Amino acid sequence: MSIKIGEKLPPFSVVATSNKTLTENDLLNHYTVIYFYPKDSTPGCTTEGLDFTALSPEFTKLNTQIYGASLDSMKRHDNFIAKQNFSFDLISDPEGEFCDLFGVYQMKKNFGKEYMGIVRSTFIFNESGELIKEWRNVKVKGHAQEVLDTINSLQNN
Repeated sequence: MSIKIGEKLPPFSVVATSNKTLTENDLLNHYTVIYFYPKDSTPGCTTEGLDFTALSPEFTKLNTQIYGASLDSMKRHDNFIAKQNFSFDLISDPEGEFCDLFGVYQMKKNFGKEYMGIVRSTFIFNESGELIKEWRNVKVKGHAQEVLDTINSLQNN
C-alpha cells in the first residue's frame, strides 16, 4: 500500500546526509520533492542528481526542498555527494521501509533477469505535507526541469 495523491505520509523517521533525521514534520511549510533512484554513482542516478543540483537555485526561489532517496548506505551517500557536489541531502533507506511507503521497491527486469529494486520515481508534497504530484518509471533526461515547471505552475495557479 503506497501513498496516494491528496494524502499525507504516515509518521516516519529516516536518516539523511548532513546528520539529519527527517520526519513527516519536515515536509511542512514548503514544497518538498522526494525522488527515488536505484543506486549511487551510476550514470543515470548521477545525471539526475546533477540536474536537480543545477536547478537548485530555482527550486529555492519556489520555497522547495529536494531529497534524493535510495537503499544505499550513509557512507555511500556521503561519498556520492562529495564527488558530485550535490546541493541537497540524500536519504538512506537500507531496509526499504521508506521506499515501501511510496511503493517504489518492486520487481524489475533487466536483460531477462528479475530482481527487486527501486523504480525511479518522484513525488511532490505541498506546504501542508500532502502528496500533490507523482511520476513513476521516470526517464532522467529533462525530468528535473519538468518537476521545476510543475511546481512553478502549481504555485502560479
